[in-house]
Amino acid sequence: MIQTALETGLRQTMRRLVRPLLHPAVPVGIQRSLVSKAYLTSIPPRGTRFEDIEAEGIAMTRVCHSDNPDGVVLYFHGGGYIIGSPRTHRGITGHLARASGTMVIVPDYRLAPEHPYPAALDDAESVYLALLDEGHPPASLSLAGDSAGGGLAIALAMRLRDRGLPLPSSVVVMSPWTDLSNAHLYAPECEPVLQRAWIDKAARLYCGSEPVATPYVSPVYGDLSGLPPLLIQVGSQEILLNDAQRLAEAANRDSVETRLEIYNSLWHVFQVHAGQLDRATEALGTAGQFIRRHLPG
Repeated sequence: MIQTALETGLRQTMRRLVRPLLHPAVPVGIQRSLVSKAYLTSIPPRGTRFEDIEAEGIAMTRVCHSDNPDGVVLYFHGGGYIIGSPRTHRGITGHLARASGTMVIVPDYRLAPEHPYPAALDDAESVYLALLDEGHPPASLSLAGDSAGGGLAIALAMRLRDRGLPLPSSVVVMSPWTDLSNAHLYAPECEPVLQRAWIDKAARLYCGSEPVATPYVSPVYGDLSGLPPLLIQVGSQEILLNDAQRLAEAANRDSVETRLEIYNSLWHVFQVHAGQLDRATEALGTAGQFIRRHLPG
């Protein structure tokens, strides 16, 4: 009952603080300034170290919980491609660093509407190639992301494959946004976080003149064959549930090793509550195990 009461309280907090913020009438600039306050309850584990660095002219944050991290996770934050930053995702990336035993790199990739597609994908590729240039073997690299960042992780893996570049060892996505047409959204009884009108606006701002069904924009419409092993986590109380399920179906169709985890009665990117909510902590623990299992040695 204690856990149930906590889940109820967190759900109400998301509905009260985050959902009103993610409204199409709220200007993007105001959303960016307020979103960090909405994430104040997302706290990294004690002992996590954050360092602001730069590569290829792109600011990013290096996250470590171990003195000797094994492997690197390139993590893309969510926010509909229009808000969010490495700072808003310190909680989730800190817990992922601890769970995986890796170093987590979180790029501050360019956002729309100032920088529509393909700016985010270009930045993602630049950081990945910079990691290769630093001497990190592809097998020691993993991709991860939440929401729009989950879609970006899949799009990056597709682009790397299409360009004949070395692929990472695994991909982990949480509540991934993989169809920016928003034509197949789920209708949960309770949606504590997202609003259809807001993600429609975010999609328009990000896509610009690019067709929404472009696979690098909406990976669910693409060919996923040859991609690394894929873990997908999603809550049952979110309108992006179908995006996750359809991504899993497409990956299975294309013979990608795929694991889909649906967390009943939880909401969009519930993993931000790791350290408070047992199931969120366990989900990131599972993600960490998945990443470690596919690292060499």
